[in-house]
Amino acid sequence: MGPVHGERDEGARVVVTLCKPAVAVPEYVITMEETLDLARARHADHPQLALALRLIGNTGVTRRHIVQPIEETLKHPGFEERNALYEAEAKARVPAVVKEALHNAGLRPTDIDMIVYVSCTGFMMPSLTAWLINSMGFPSHTRQLPIAQLGCAAGGAAVNRAHDFCTAYPDANVLIVACEFCSLCYQPTDLGVGSLLSNGLFGDAVASAVVRGRGGTGIALERNNSYLVPDTEDWIAYSVRATGFHFLLDKRVPGTMEPLAPALRELAGEHGWDAGDLDFYIIHAGGPRILDDLSHFLEVPPEEFRFSRSTLTQYGNIASAVVLDAVRRLFEEGGLKEGARGILAGFGPGITAEMCLGRWTNGQPAHEPDLNARRIVGYSSRRPAPARTAAA
Repeated sequence: MGPVHGERDEGARVVVTLCKPAVAVPEYVITMEETLDLARARHADHPQLALALRLIGNTGVTRRHIVQPIEETLKHPGFEERNALYEAEAKARVPAVVKEALHNAGLRPTDIDMIVYVSCTGFMMPSLTAWLINSMGFPSHTRQLPIAQLGCAAGGAAVNRAHDFCTAYPDANVLIVACEFCSLCYQPTDLGVGSLLSNGLFGDAVASAVVRGRGGTGIALERNNSYLVPDTEDWIAYSVRATGFHFLLDKRVPGTMEPLAPALRELAGEHGWDAGDLDFYIIHAGGPRILDDLSHFLEVPPEEFRFSRSTLTQYGNIASAVVLDAVRRLFEEGGLKEGARGILAGFGPGITAEMCLGRWTNGQPAHEPDLNARRIVGYSSRRPAPARTAAA
């Protein structure tokens, strides 16, 4: 009889490892005090200003990084100009984190078989993946997987799709890139409480990580799954207008851990684990209540979410990059003992959860690949010899 729903017995044979991520934030900073002062100055007559100020203050965000000075961020030159800035900033900032992520994994651009690019704060076609392949020395046969519409859940989705690919092709390596410039989505005419809260919560960041099909130190991925909370499509959404992306945030969103915590428990249970008794937790920090509620529903101490909470406090909600930054913080704390068990989860529009389970591995990087021998199904590393002509 074949495996039951959700089983991934391939994980027993293939060790797929999420290596140490690289993360960078822009040089411009806005503090919580500055955010509150701006809200008071710009919305002094707002009937719900006191509520908005209280909600922003309760986020615990001490500072956020943005790609422009705040004076420029508060302007709205139009969607065309903003999107052009998104593309320019992505091309200026992403290569450095990609190089660092490759170094962390002990790999070169020629060792990468797929690039997963996640972003919900700007639009490019072709995706930035094409530019990266052309400008950074990735093979021309590198698969491209841009993910644009999963919002904050896309960080978890990127890890899961990389896991799936490396499980299918154990010699493969996948590069993940998350690029989020949330400040470029600021809309000065959006005055709902949810919009005002978002203006004080989201920050900008770029992040990258490698998932290796063989070798590497980090989180050995074992099982993943997705879960959609029924009938919540309009709880987190974009309204796409002439002025760009208008972020819609329903007041019910902070309560989504009540239906999502059982999904985490089910995933862990299918693997023979107890979601409330793990060694590490990498959780998308959409806001403090997400972490507080998950601590309650999973019955784990709040300290277990320290990596995610540190990201939220120091950078704000950096969308799809949150989970990668939380993993980076796990590494920088010194990692864990061999075999330590944990869960990684991203939450976003849908309401969607992208979840995976893994164990910490201190495995040494695999030997340098033989580029003449290395071959992923569908492509050969050797270029075919040119065909002989009749004259030859």
